Amino acid sequence: MNGIQSRCSKISEHPLFTNIIIGFILINAIIVGLETYSYIAERYAPWLYIADRLLLWIFTIEIIIRLVGSKSIVSFFKDPWNIFDFIIVVSGHILVGAYYVTVLRILRVLRVLRAISVIPSLRKIVNALLSTIPSMGTIMLLLCIFFYIYGVIGTMLFHSIAPEYFGTLHDSLLTLFQVVTLESWASGVMRPILIESPGTWWFFVSFILIGTFVIFNLFVGVIVNNVEDAHKEDTPSPTDIKLAEVQTELQEIKRLLDKNK
Repeated sequence: MNGIQSRCSKISEHPLFTNIIIGFILINAIIVGLETYSYIAERYAPWLYIADRLLLWIFTIEIIIRLVGSKSIVSFFKDPWNIFDFIIVVSGHILVGAYYVTVLRILRVLRVLRAISVIPSLRKIVNALLSTIPSMGTIMLLLCIFFYIYGVIGTMLFHSIAPEYFGTLHDSLLTLFQVVTLESWASGVMRPILIESPGTWWFFVSFILIGTFVIFNLFVGVIVNNVEDAHKEDTPSPTDIKLAEVQTELQEIKRLLDKNK
């Protein structure tokens, strides 16, 4: 059993194995994309079905090799990415009989997400993004308060002027989301309202300045800092390396002093 485990471990860690799996994931993504064209989906439906089943079994064999090659089942499932891959493959087998059900076919697209778990650089970026979630809680709360205040003010000011945009609170919140993305906010939302109420320009200008240029930049700053920290962990700077060496030397000196006491 140890011999099989050793072989599977070597196979799963080999760069060629990883590249082959990445290739199959890309092929799977292309097949899923081709199915969106009705002409191709209807004409080559049996071949697309066979290709999908074949790819599913290839991914199943890959998971088995990685599972057997791991130190133990517990250690395999300690990695969240392994759990993610396992769920994607198992769900594929559960949905085997539902290939032609549209809603369940959509779930097959999730298999393309396996590219994230296989490609180390993508995995590192996603891990960095996930690590920003706790630190973004306060920013999210601030954003919700900001949107709510402007949503209530907008509904009070413009519900009679532009009911399609500010008729109710939830309409106002949706409109403000469009405005904060800078999508047709001036020509589509602000200027028609200014024709009826010229003095309300401050509402849109202040919302853009605070929402887009301040709060959204806070999000970007937190994400950039976490990505930089993740990059430093993998490729430490010369200063970090030197500090680590000095720390090691100090620990060695301390150990020698304690020994001579």
